[in-house]
Amino acid sequence: MIFASLVAATLAATGFAAGEIRAGFAECDITPEIGMREAHAVARHVFKTFHDPCKARVAVLDDGTRKVALVGIDTLMIPRSVVLQARAEIERVCAIRANAVMIGASHSHSSGPVGIVMPGQFAHASAEIQHLAYVESSLADPVYLKILVRGIVEATRLAEARLAPARLGFGFGREDKVAFNRRQKMKNGRTWSHAGAMNPDIVDYAAPTDPQVGVTGAWDAEGRLLGAIVNFACHATTNPGGISANWPGVMEKTIQGALQTNVPVVFLAGASGDVTQVDNLNPYVQPDPETWLRQVGGRIGAEAVKVLLSIPRGTEATLEVRQKVWKIPRRAPAPERVARARELIASGKPARDLTEWTFARETLLLDAIIPREPTVEVEVQAIQVGPALFVSNPAEYFVEYGLEIKRRSPFPFTFPVQLANGCVGYVPTEGAFGPGGGGYETRLTFYSNLEITAGRQFAEAGLELARQLTPSRPAEFPRLAKPGVPWPHGKVEPQTQ
Repeated sequence: MIFASLVAATLAATGFAAGEIRAGFAECDITPEIGMREAHAVARHVFKTFHDPCKARVAVLDDGTRKVALVGIDTLMIPRSVVLQARAEIERVCAIRANAVMIGASHSHSSGPVGIVMPGQFAHASAEIQHLAYVESSLADPVYLKILVRGIVEATRLAEARLAPARLGFGFGREDKVAFNRRQKMKNGRTWSHAGAMNPDIVDYAAPTDPQVGVTGAWDAEGRLLGAIVNFACHATTNPGGISANWPGVMEKTIQGALQTNVPVVFLAGASGDVTQVDNLNPYVQPDPETWLRQVGGRIGAEAVKVLLSIPRGTEATLEVRQKVWKIPRRAPAPERVARARELIASGKPARDLTEWTFARETLLLDAIIPREPTVEVEVQAIQVGPALFVSNPAEYFVEYGLEIKRRSPFPFTFPVQLANGCVGYVPTEGAFGPGGGGYETRLTFYSNLEITAGRQFAEAGLELARQLTPSRPAEFPRLAKPGVPWPHGKVEPQTQ
């Protein structure tokens, strides 16, 4: 009774009834500085130019009994430590529980230094291993990680402060001209990643894509857009040169321009560990990076606009949160593989083809970290927003899993969100490790090393969380009360003279 009274008092104070929804959107700048390392780059590769800003964008939703925050950040990935730190600070400064915050990375390859190696992670190792980790690998910048945490927390605080009565709409568009599976079946029976444009040995794509553009929109009582959330499965690798949010930034600008607004658009990446904008079966020359950036972001943004203009809107949306956190063992490299890797590294870094040297580096880093970190903490989170479900995984997740989750979910609008609440590297299907598999995503590295059943574990965990929830009824357009009356001018007889 006491709790019920408190809830009733809160609802009265905020001025909206139980079951009604409020929404708030905000953004904060998280642009890296010139001179910082490029995402996914070794020490000598630093940003020299600026193209467009990187941001943290947040949607906070409140149904009167619970608040949730959906956070999209323009970064390559999101380290688990950053997630935990940001969530704790959000819970301290906002009325949002830590477990009700989902933080997803866009996977922009032209963003700031957030990993893959964390500062101090190899302090226990030899000088040789430290050189491979801190100089020859992609290394997070502790200064930038602080910028990232501050940006996530401040954007969430601002979004909460802007909560206002809202009408929500959910829908799907379709864009099938900008994303392609980068893995190809070859005549030799194997699978290669990026086999080369029009390689005559390509048989077909090894797997499908997911052309759905998932869209959530929020409008105020006057019909003004408060913000939107877009979910799409494609790597953010158009890389226009310099610091950039990549194509998700153009997607946002496209939506804002078409709808004459400047509201934030939160991007949450769909399962796209094997999907990029590169079509290896396209006989035409690839566009230049700037053109590619605008094509991909523009087409996805345009599709989102069509959805936002046409979906029904409702004022009620139940919010629920479920979460599963557990540990998955790493796969350990065989002793003979480690020995061979030491030989390759000792022979020196080659001037040209770095493939074998790079995998040798990864083998030694993995071998050095396993005694201290034999397992990896992972999280799958499900956030319900009425008839919609945002279900996370911490991986560069193969698209087939995302499609399966959508197919088996009890929710009419299911949005898989990859690289959320942590990062465990590539998680392929189990079949990708089999006799007809292959490609660099399946190689055992410091970045990607979970047991091969990890993808199945993520899918089943997400679906189990989904089954614990009950979808709300989607909003519908008003139905006619009775048949219409014919227009008098429309029922006249034809005349020929």
